[in-house]
Amino acid sequence: MVRRSGRPQKVADQIQRELSEILRRELRDPRVGMITLTGVELSPDCAHATVYYTCLEHSHAEEAGAGLRRAAGFLRSQLARRIKLYGTPELRFVYDQSIERGAHLSQLIDSLSRENKH
Repeated sequence: MVRRSGRPQKVADQIQRELSEILRRELRDPRVGMITLTGVELSPDCAHATVYYTCLEHSHAEEAGAGLRRAAGFLRSQLARRIKLYGTPELRFVYDQSIERGAHLSQLIDSLSRENKH
């Protein structure tokens, strides 16, 4: 995810906060249980938003993605009520593997350091 400054980044941050709240309070899909939104990238024209998410358990990532894609219209309409923009961006959900990769790298480093001690 590329971090930008200025208005698009502020809008993306606001979208992330509002979507997190909507998911927590209003979405009733059991597939979208324990997810965390890790970031939002907004297109320069603010017409499309890529929402990155992660799950507590990797095995639920595909189910959560299906639930999020199914609820995208509902989430967009709720977002439109909360954020006053000229047009509410279309939402696209992508599983964020960076946390998983970081944990794997950490395990590799720990195993190498244990091997070097012996």
